Amino acid sequence: MAMPERQGLYDPANEHDACGMGFVAHLHGARSREVVVDALRLLGNLAHRGAAGADAGTGDGAGILLQIPHGFLRRECSLLGVGLPDPGEYAVGMVFLPRDDEARRECERVIGECVSASGCRVLGWRDVPTDARHAGDTARRAQPVIRQLFVARMGLPRDADDDASFERKLYVIRKRAERALRDRAFTGGDGCYFASLSSRTVVYKGMLGAEQLEGFYPDLGDASV
Repeated sequence: MAMPERQGLYDPANEHDACGMGFVAHLHGARSREVVVDALRLLGNLAHRGAAGADAGTGDGAGILLQIPHGFLRRECSLLGVGLPDPGEYAVGMVFLPRDDEARRECERVIGECVSASGCRVLGWRDVPTDARHAGDTARRAQPVIRQLFVARMGLPRDADDDASFERKLYVIRKRAERALRDRAFTGGDGCYFASLSSRTVVYKGMLGAEQLEGFYPDLGDASV
């Protein structure tokens, strides 16, 4: 009797062209600086998957998603007079904003309204340090103001589904804010963009080459991240 052909885990029919992506994690879920360092090294090894335009110094985009570095952010926020609660009790938004001061303040006001309307509270904002020497000319000319938004969870019961409930609420906040910014008739509203908004992870990204990301964002070079 003939045996059926064994199905393997790999099927070339599932291959698709895509940008480079990698994943680094600790086998037991432990947080460590080494995981971030390895992820940045992995990103650098994917430089051949990126592209650049006429300005060779401006990449088509690179980024890293990592667990919220609570100790680092608590320290940095304390210098701004912003107190962060325990991990899981707040969210971090990475927000790209217009460079025009009036338009930026209006975007932040609209976002704050959406946070309050959802029953949460804005704890504060932090300017994300950047080093434009690690970006190309085109990227520098288009660079937005990059700020982190801190949102405290409010009005959510503590239960087994707690974290997922907060994440769902944050998704709604983000979508409401994006909709409100589109609908408001003011210059610069369409120049506001959420790279991430989560109580678990934060995204650092930009129109950069893979090897430029860590230099552009000094946060990523801090030993406590």
